[in-house]
Amino acid sequence: MTLQAAPKPSADSSKALYGGKGTRRITVHDIAAAKARGEKWPMLTAYDAMTASVFDEAGIPVILVGDSMGNCHLGYETTVPVTMDEMTFLSAAVVRGTQRALVVGDLPFGSYQEGPVQALRNATRLIKDAGVHAVKLEGGERSLAQTELLVQAGIPVMSHLGLTPQSVNTMGYRVQGRTDEAAHRLLSDAKAAQDAGAFAVVLELVPAELAAEVTRSLHIPTIGIGAGAGTDAQVLVWTDMAGLTGGKVPRFTKQYANLRETLGDAARAFAEDVSGGEFPAEEHTFH
Repeated sequence: MTLQAAPKPSADSSKALYGGKGTRRITVHDIAAAKARGEKWPMLTAYDAMTASVFDEAGIPVILVGDSMGNCHLGYETTVPVTMDEMTFLSAAVVRGTQRALVVGDLPFGSYQEGPVQALRNATRLIKDAGVHAVKLEGGERSLAQTELLVQAGIPVMSHLGLTPQSVNTMGYRVQGRTDEAAHRLLSDAKAAQDAGAFAVVLELVPAELAAEVTRSLHIPTIGIGAGAGTDAQVLVWTDMAGLTGGKVPRFTKQYANLRETLGDAARAFAEDVSGGEFPAEEHTFH
């Protein structure tokens, strides 16, 4: 697959999230400023230090340690089984692998649904023990009290609306907000999350027109995944983006490489060299 050329930096490249100058950490204030100047920016997931370092060096300004690790890193069928221990351990690795990116850690299923106090306890753990710079939680109205308390405690919160994978057992995997009632509810949830202090809102599997309307209605940035081109930013699960995921990938994903094939070819070449006695050769041997 042919890789596309990197987009040109914005006119004021010193301030741009992607293509900007400087090595200091991106902050939520930088995210807000990007919205104000109309800059679109990318976000990717990562679950280990090495992958995170590659994305950090590539200039990805925001890295999400998503509970998508359940599907594409830990071997679970859904995100639901992901634990706080797993999230904390892998988030810390991602933070260690980065220097510039703002790292957002997901609050996994069961870590905040009991209420604001539980949410604060677990978000504090991600901030203190893992070193993330913000947390993400799913849900609109049902998570507003959690968002408010976290923000009051000084913890930046990214909200997640539309398809919320932690609720897969009740909503399934389908586009959200297609009826007038559902669209009104999603827009209301987005505004409520903003009022509660969220610094950004992820919109997943939402009709493009609705996502664009939400984006125009908010002063905080929207981050789309399967939500069309009208959002302020775009996020993809990195294993989908780079072609490491096996089988059918979501329609909204664009593959920019085929790492599954590349790694498979490398593994087979190594195995053939070993079985054929060609590796290790003299240049790989000590005397």
